Amino acid sequence: MTNHSSRKQSQHQLSETRFWIQRLTKTAIRALHILGVAISSGGFIFHLEKGLWLNWWLLAMFSGLLMMVQEIYRSKLWLIQLKGVLTFIKLGLLASIVVIPQLQPHIYIGVLLLSVFIAHGPAGLRHYSIWHRRVLHEPKGTNKKNING
Repeated sequence: MTNHSSRKQSQHQLSETRFWIQRLTKTAIRALHILGVAISSGGFIFHLEKGLWLNWWLLAMFSGLLMMVQEIYRSKLWLIQLKGVLTFIKLGLLASIVVIPQLQPHIYIGVLLLSVFIAHGPAGLRHYSIWHRRVLHEPKGTNKKNING
């Protein structure tokens, strides 16, 4: 094996390693987010004592913020695609709980349902650009690895 081809193979292995690190990091953050949301849900829906669920809520919010930062870093298109826009709508709905606390359980359940459509909806829905009024994907020729699988 020549020096050039071994260097090329080494770069490829580094690229593969980076892919796995990014993928596992994203999966770990998502798992923490789901854990935080799941455990804090009882507090929101059943008006439990804040001390029982607040730390889980903070975990959900912090991990959600990390996921947003990852998505924006990966692609600025996320900000104008429905998956990004609906995420900001979810945050707005959660903030509205402060203004209309009597609707807290209903708003929270709505946010949970919206989350399912954002995460598991068809690509044509998630990648729809509200600015361009059509589905937008990363431009061809971008050299980024898709860590979404």
